[in-house]
Amino acid sequence: MLIEEITMDDFASGLAKTRTVIIPFGSTEEHGPHLPLGTDTIHAYEVCKEASKQTPVFVAPPLFYGVCRSTRNHAGTVGIRPATLRTIIADLVSDLYRQGLRHFLVLSGHASSLHMSCLIEVGEEFLQSYPDIEVAVVSLLDLGRVPWREVLSTEDDSHAGEAETSVMLHLRPHLVGKARPREWPRFPEHLLVRDKLRYWPGGVWGDASQASKGKGRKLFELSVAALVRLIKDLNFDGKSL
Repeated sequence: MLIEEITMDDFASGLAKTRTVIIPFGSTEEHGPHLPLGTDTIHAYEVCKEASKQTPVFVAPPLFYGVCRSTRNHAGTVGIRPATLRTIIADLVSDLYRQGLRHFLVLSGHASSLHMSCLIEVGEEFLQSYPDIEVAVVSLLDLGRVPWREVLSTEDDSHAGEAETSVMLHLRPHLVGKARPREWPRFPEHLLVRDKLRYWPGGVWGDASQASKGKGRKLFELSVAALVRLIKDLNFDGKSL
């Protein structure tokens, strides 16, 4: 059930079927010269939508903004502060809880460590404040880390490379440019740098030349299957409220 598309009556009746909601997070962030700025969000939301066809869950509207650190100097990246992200997720969970939902799965297409830590931090706080709430936080990279291995040929591929380019060729081929860059960042270990473009000029982490639409379809299907399996393994709605 996509929350932005259902009526208030649909929402009320949906609570009889499930108290679980997936909240998709992403970013507006550079993805090299060939992928749209909304890649992370598009990917996450499409996975959520497809999963909701296979198992009864609510899916919240996606957030197209996240905490972007390594890419903040690249053209097109529009990020929010960690404090802002923590406030947004806290407000969303609070109001969805008020509406009767109790089980929250936060799925992020943007896997920055700082971004993910904000989501986890707020989830931990809710566990302390609400005794009947359950929260899971996962990124698409977490979901795909094992199943994607059977499809990908590139080692250490994570941003605008083989995986994301393939998925976008499957989901939004008209938004994918013809460039197929190959690059890995060269950030110095432990040192925080001001001029991030100096160490990562192209904004690609992986090898987009290995991407294909067929791989993208398979990666997408594996991601959906992994999400559905996670929802079932968590057994949110099989537990007493």
